[in-house]
Amino acid sequence: MGEGRARIAASILNANLGNLAYEVRRVIRAGADRIHLDVMDARFVPNLTFGAGTIRALRPVTKVPFDAHLMIAQPGRWLDEFLEAGCDSITIHVEISEPIEPVLRRIRAAGRAAGLALRPGTPLATLEPYRELLDIVMVMTVEPGFGGQAFMADVAKAKILPARDLLSHKPWGGEVHVDGGVNRETAELVGGLGADVLVVGTALFTKGRDQAREVRLVRTLADEGFANDLNAGVPPRPRDEMVRFAQLPKHLAGPLRDAIEKLDVPVLMLRGDGQINPDGVRDYDLLVPRSAEGWARDHFTEARDAASADAAAWRARLLAAAGDARPDPGA
Repeated sequence: MGEGRARIAASILNANLGNLAYEVRRVIRAGADRIHLDVMDARFVPNLTFGAGTIRALRPVTKVPFDAHLMIAQPGRWLDEFLEAGCDSITIHVEISEPIEPVLRRIRAAGRAAGLALRPGTPLATLEPYRELLDIVMVMTVEPGFGGQAFMADVAKAKILPARDLLSHKPWGGEVHVDGGVNRETAELVGGLGADVLVVGTALFTKGRDQAREVRLVRTLADEGFANDLNAGVPPRPRDEMVRFAQLPKHLAGPLRDAIEKLDVPVLMLRGDGQINPDGVRDYDLLVPRSAEGWARDHFTEARDAASADAAAWRARLLAAAGDARPDPGA
């Protein structure tokens, strides 16, 4: 992952389609965090690109996430092929005519992130019925179907912040993607509205451009926008950075980890730099994603404090059993 908060998804729509494996490797070396795959069927949009077979062939090229944006009329019909091709997230359009909920449920049942995209003229309220099933909201700031279009700033201003609110029920993993006309001229505005993932295409694949420089510029400008407009001037930290939430003996750290992960927030349990307990084993750190730190405090501070009290009593019992009745310095 790159430094900072913003994540760059490189859209290969305008790349050299005759040598996509090379293009994917090149843009990943330049610092892109993900590959954005625009699938079009010449029905939902008036253009035709590639399908699941191409994605399957590209999957061995890199381990970075593949974000599939299905601009197709019947995503449910072809969904299994895209899942089998190795897409890490799949976003469909809210404007399709087939039932949306079953498709989103199938994506999530496969362990992938599910998203809904909406055209510039489609109200954000159309996503509300599917709110609980969404991991991604994709705000289109151009009309879907072709790369290289002009960025619609009014759409970005009207939808990105409300899209964040739409995902506010998710303690971790919810992302707002912005797709269309994102480049060095528009990144600061998009970042200042709180976008998590910036889909960048033409700016990266224009002949003569230094891809690594473009990636750095877009990410830096997006983070500056976030800092100035939403974070009181403080540079943002990476959303996926892990921070310590608790430090406990192993037998107490495990149940707390399991309780947090039951609510779909990942936890790393690592032996840290805490005190060495009377049994000779050092305390374990429980690390949660920075983006879920506030949620963890709100929901698990009481459980953490209770576990800390149990740890103090446990240490005292071990010391007493060993014939040392001195107070436990860690209590």
